[in-house]
Amino acid sequence: MAALVVLIVVGVLALISLSLSLRIVKQYEQGVVFRLGRVVAVREPGLIRIVPVVDVIRRVSLRVVTMPIESQGIITRDNVSVDVSAVAYFRVVDAMKSLVAIENIAAAINQIAQTTLRKVVGQHTLDETLAETDRVNASIRQILDGATEDWGVLVTLVELKDIQLPESMQRAMARQAEAEREKRAKIIAAEGERLAADALGDASDVMVAHPLALQLRNLQTLVEIGADKNTTVVFPAPLMSTIQELGTFLAQETSAVATKRAPTGLRGA
Repeated sequence: MAALVVLIVVGVLALISLSLSLRIVKQYEQGVVFRLGRVVAVREPGLIRIVPVVDVIRRVSLRVVTMPIESQGIITRDNVSVDVSAVAYFRVVDAMKSLVAIENIAAAINQIAQTTLRKVVGQHTLDETLAETDRVNASIRQILDGATEDWGVLVTLVELKDIQLPESMQRAMARQAEAEREKRAKIIAAEGERLAADALGDASDVMVAHPLALQLRNLQTLVEIGADKNTTVVFPAPLMSTIQELGTFLAQETSAVATKRAPTGLRGA
């Protein structure tokens, strides 16, 4: 009976020891084993075994972390005050460094990201910040990646999320955009006038070479005016001069005929 009790106690102790020595590291983690306070190994995902009481395992996630960078009041190189917020994406690539080299990775990256954001945006003008966001993002990411390399962290991406301008600057930019659109509209209208003038010049050359073309155009205009049942009739000046010339010609012909007949009547008398 005593032997059975001893076996049960030994079995229970073995089970407790086994449960204390086995750990599970998930697929997206790495386990860093500390033995009496010193790093002895970095374990890959799966079931691992440690020495109870002596060893301590710390799990480190290797997944990408999304960190919003709160809005920062920044003065650009051309002295414009803007509020800029961003978002950074990073992941741990060296689990041992991330535990030994720095105490709190997220807080450290957040602080250095804020200072880097102010520094980089402050080196650019407002137009450059708005138009060349890809270059600004790349500059911020490069600086952050260099600063966090010793921490075993890789910054994969940084994106400017929101750029808030003062109301006075928004109104000024709206007026600038409106003036730019008006300029383009005037240029397009002037180009159209030039093309129309060229076309009218070519048409006038054709009408000079063929005078009847002008008369045909006048008659076509009269037909277009009368298509809407208008009671007003417009006679173009060239048409009126032609009618006057025709009347003068007929008067001259009538006078010539009368002159020829006058001598004949006198001879009969």
